[in-house]
Amino acid sequence: MSNKRDYYEVLDVSRNATEAELKKAYRRMAMKFHPDRNTGDVTAEDKFKEAKEAYDVLSDERKRAAYDQFGHAGVDATAAGGFGGAGGFQGGFGDIFDSVFGDIFGSAGVRGRERVYRGADLRYDLELNLEEAVAGSTVKIRVPKLVLCESCEGSGAKKGSSPVSCPTCGGQGQVRMQQGFFSVQQTCPQCRGQGKFINNPCGTCHGQGRVRDNKTISVKVPPGVDNGDRIRLSGEGEAGENKGPPGDLYVNVIVKQHPIFTRDNTDLHCDVPISFTMAALGGELEVPTLDGRVKLKIPSETQSGKLFRLRGKGVKSVRASSKGDLLCRVIVETPVNLDRRQKELLQKFEESMQTGGYNHNPRTSSWLNGVKKFFDSMTN
Repeated sequence: MSNKRDYYEVLDVSRNATEAELKKAYRRMAMKFHPDRNTGDVTAEDKFKEAKEAYDVLSDERKRAAYDQFGHAGVDATAAGGFGGAGGFQGGFGDIFDSVFGDIFGSAGVRGRERVYRGADLRYDLELNLEEAVAGSTVKIRVPKLVLCESCEGSGAKKGSSPVSCPTCGGQGQVRMQQGFFSVQQTCPQCRGQGKFINNPCGTCHGQGRVRDNKTISVKVPPGVDNGDRIRLSGEGEAGENKGPPGDLYVNVIVKQHPIFTRDNTDLHCDVPISFTMAALGGELEVPTLDGRVKLKIPSETQSGKLFRLRGKGVKSVRASSKGDLLCRVIVETPVNLDRRQKELLQKFEESMQTGGYNHNPRTSSWLNGVKKFFDSMTN
């Protein structure tokens, strides 16, 4: 089994990407990982080679058809020329097996059957504020995507007409070739294995069966979603080719930064500035929560950075049954823009503090003792 990555995944395109989309994707990858821009970066060089290989295959109609049908093995068989070598048979292993052993085991292929392809999955980044994410909401988003053409109902043929059997393969999707003693088959080059051919294409979708449109979709956001959570909307991706099943839409939640709170799982954090006086004497103030205002008591001699936990005032996530807490960190604010009288009062206050030694500043005393021991150890 090949350990190569899927070529469509390498170029980050859908399986029904047009030639122009393939070229644009390849140019983007080549510019990003070109060796001249990433000197000495082995990983970038490998990605550049990988992108080039993917584009070489998908930009070639014959190779792409083989890859879509048989994966990397089909491309390898096509490149090797099958049994005929260079210029000989150009089908994949499945064609060879079917032609040599089909009469014995019965055909297990897709001849005469119209192939359908699942539509591409889509991604949408949804920005929410904290309140919306916590409470949950229903939002409407507009998503550009390929949808089933209403004019032809996805058939690709003009209204009143329908696809006809391919004249080259007779509706089988494959053509038979005589290769020495072997009768082998390969994908029909005209209908690309579909077995049908559109003589009168739809004027709206030009025979593609799908058109690009902006669809408005309602997204139900469950309460408690967090940044990075993903909501899957089944069937809301792009319409499939040949009326194939649609892909899915993945909505990635991005919670915008809040001016007051920061979220940590189910807990909320916020900084609460308090005055020097309140920190020293204590007091009471109102703090905000997502449920409204609550009173927070500040005990006397509170130091800057102290955490106060308000239980049950956090949030409830989609994965938890109980609410978290609100953690308020008090920040003692140094007064600014003092006038002369205020400075004089503070100076007198400082002088009165010095009469008590370090009784009023135990941390300062402890720090100074540590500094003294540090310098003493260096001199000894």
